[in-house]
Amino acid sequence: MNKILSTFCVSLLLFSCTPKQNKSSLGDNNFKSVSFQNLSETKAYFNWSYPAKKLVSAHRGGPYPNYPENCIATFEHVLSQTPAIIECDIAVAKDGTLVMMHDDKLDRTTNGKGFVKDFTIGELKKLALKDNNGKLTEHHIPTLEEVLEWTKQKAFLTLDVKRGVSYEKVNSLVKKTSSEPYVAIIAYSIEAAKKIHRINPKLMISIPGRNMEDVQRIKNSKIAIENLIAFTGVTEPKAEVYQSLHEMGIYCILGSLGNLDRRAQARGDQFYTTLFDRGADILATDRPLEVANQLAQ
Repeated sequence: MNKILSTFCVSLLLFSCTPKQNKSSLGDNNFKSVSFQNLSETKAYFNWSYPAKKLVSAHRGGPYPNYPENCIATFEHVLSQTPAIIECDIAVAKDGTLVMMHDDKLDRTTNGKGFVKDFTIGELKKLALKDNNGKLTEHHIPTLEEVLEWTKQKAFLTLDVKRGVSYEKVNSLVKKTSSEPYVAIIAYSIEAAKKIHRINPKLMISIPGRNMEDVQRIKNSKIAIENLIAFTGVTEPKAEVYQSLHEMGIYCILGSLGNLDRRAQARGDQFYTTLFDRGADILATDRPLEVANQLAQ
């Protein structure tokens, strides 16, 4: 009973009808704030129990026109309208600074050209970000440290650690900024999840949970269940996968980005409700505001 009450209380914090006001780079904004006070509250919230609160996860931060991907202003744009998990990507600059960038190269998302790893942070900061339509904006590339400092009392991040970026360095910044309650590291394999857990046994981890083989790997991993959120892939898993993960107390993220988002656009956004009804707890989507609108109905 105490565990259920704790989870319910954290749910109220997350989805308060009156969002808290937070200082932001855009001035004073009313954010639909995530208000975890400590790591215990975070883990209590993500300990699945019925009925579980449904969530939206903004893929690459939720870019929209004039709001580029992996940009703090974009995160704020989404959070000004809905509570959300923010999924974002980490790359490394020439001088070792960790920055927010999905691609290896700068060409698609900035007015620069070439590989991210060939530029220092000073050089990267001079570039302007483009939105997904290729329009140049006034926004610039944030560092991971800037994002971690920003996220406190605002959002829960799932951090996609790109090739060439060390988990150790990410963990060092998470600890430096005291942001453990606000992050989960994305692991693409059980081996990666185990490595992250060895580096820091406190960290939340997004772990593969696409099929029953993955479920068994999770059971065999010896990683504390309270540390885990399962990513079930970008196609719906079998019902038994959802059921097994829920029985373990694990929230399930379904990636609607790509085909499922396109299907929603073609069939109508009520399709997202079907995905939730069939077992997804969190939708990682390129259309976070459209999903949020369905959750609000």
